[in-house]
Amino acid sequence: MTTTAELLTDHVGRIDELVREVVDGLSEADLARRPEGADGPGNPIGWLVWHLLRVQDDHVAEAFGSDQVWTGEGWAQRFGLDLDVADTGFGHTSSQVDAVRTTADLLSGYGAAVHERTVGHLAGLADDDLSRVLPPTWGENVTLGERLVSVVGDDLQHAGQAAYLRGLLGV
Repeated sequence: MTTTAELLTDHVGRIDELVREVVDGLSEADLARRPEGADGPGNPIGWLVWHLLRVQDDHVAEAFGSDQVWTGEGWAQRFGLDLDVADTGFGHTSSQVDAVRTTADLLSGYGAAVHERTVGHLAGLADDDLSRVLPPTWGENVTLGERLVSVVGDDLQHAGQAAYLRGLLGV
């Protein structure tokens, strides 16, 4: 029988695998390249991956009452972005998106660290834990289960967008 923790760990592993595949071999220019659309430039691969990792790191840390990998393990300093250290990319303007300039190595390293921390939290998860109500940061009466499913869904969407964009741009 598969436990909820095993199922969530499998999904988080799929995010990690896709992130590594998407950024593999890309230059800084590839990661920063924005597609043009009818409503202006879209988000580049680098920003999409950075954002999904920041959301996972931020939300999982809050849900389990731990430090973020971003700040606790020095990733914010390594990236050296001209953004607030608490920034996850939510609601970014076009100029803020452009401020997220990075390398494939940094994204892969940060992604591996976030994945390891997330899997560590999930390893001790019991099904009864999923109904625990979290602090009201992102809404009233949001449970741990709802938050984890939300993170997985959001991250898979952004990873899929980044993978599509890589193909679209031919990089």
